[in-house]
Amino acid sequence: MSGEGKAPLLLVVDDDPVNVELLCDLLEALGFRAAGAQGGEAALRAVRERLPDLVLLDVMMPGMNGYEVCRRLKADPATAGIPVVFVTALSDSDDKVRAIEAGGDDFLTKPFNRPLLVARIRSLLRLKAASDALERSYRRLQELERLRDDLTRMVVHDLKSPLTGVLGALELTVDGDLGPLTSEQHRLLSDALERGTDAMAMIDNLLELTRLEEAAVLLHPRELDARRLLAEIEDGWRVRAELRGARLSSDCAEGIAARGDEPLLRRVLGNLVGNALRHGGAPGLHVRLSAAPAGEGEAVQFTVTDDGVGIDPEHHDAIFRKWESMRTTGADTGEGTSGLGLTFCKMAVEAHGGRIWVESRPGAGAAFHFRLPAPVGSKAEAVETETAGV
Repeated sequence: MSGEGKAPLLLVVDDDPVNVELLCDLLEALGFRAAGAQGGEAALRAVRERLPDLVLLDVMMPGMNGYEVCRRLKADPATAGIPVVFVTALSDSDDKVRAIEAGGDDFLTKPFNRPLLVARIRSLLRLKAASDALERSYRRLQELERLRDDLTRMVVHDLKSPLTGVLGALELTVDGDLGPLTSEQHRLLSDALERGTDAMAMIDNLLELTRLEEAAVLLHPRELDARRLLAEIEDGWRVRAELRGARLSSDCAEGIAARGDEPLLRRVLGNLVGNALRHGGAPGLHVRLSAAPAGEGEAVQFTVTDDGVGIDPEHHDAIFRKWESMRTTGADTGEGTSGLGLTFCKMAVEAHGGRIWVESRPGAGAAFHFRLPAPVGSKAEAVETETAGV
């Protein structure tokens, strides 16, 4: 690539040395730097050695013709962005079509018009400069995003330690280990403990999201009893549901087997239950967990349903996107949906090879479904991603 402040470097490729010399002289007289190559193989070597800003390429050459040279240049990521102009005595429309199909950026017929040649070269060089600038900006943006994610990870990870201490003290106090509490003190501290637990769950979700995005989570799929799993989720969330004036139940027939990473699936179900409790419109809310065969390759479908205020269909896709924020239609909870919990659910389910979606409308509750593709006994392979260590 030409250095900063230097004229663009153009490579002239032709099997006739006289043609190479004439065109190089012309280009240098016009203020460009020019280099020549005789034949296709010599052209590929020259491009690798000097990375020109543009290639002027003859078609009819012995051995490797211009079409093949162009195809190879465009197939290599290191040279794909270099504009290629075919300069040839061929003028048939079929030849122009072949040049375009090979990846050529322009086509000039000999004898060419000199002002037209210069205009097209300069136009392509401007496009290449703009493309290079865009590529540099994109790489810089990627670097900044990596830096942001690294800083977020460090900050979020450091938040866990003091928050763990706060939650431990609150739990001791609420349990009465530090002395009796009035009913109002118990209510306020219980609410603080619940919200602190929510904050810890958000921290864990953010850390896990980063691992999932970087394919740094190794799944450990095994056979799961769906009925047992739902019953344990129901038992673990019952107290929090009752504190919000909501009711929790599970429904699953015996003998339904699923296959997945149990800790991840527990968090998926917990996030869905917590989301329903926060945004369903309690008190009086009923949240129901269920699982049943989906009938597609022995897949198992889990569902978390609530009879709350529902979600407008226009938000159904947005709520699964990272950092998207919305307020559940009609919910008087004072809480918005951060998007982290549902984004985690989506990525965790998809890491299993499954899918997740919501069915809801305002005033008719919401049903979040996720489907795992392969319980024990199916032919599907367990999904495992490369790990950098969890």
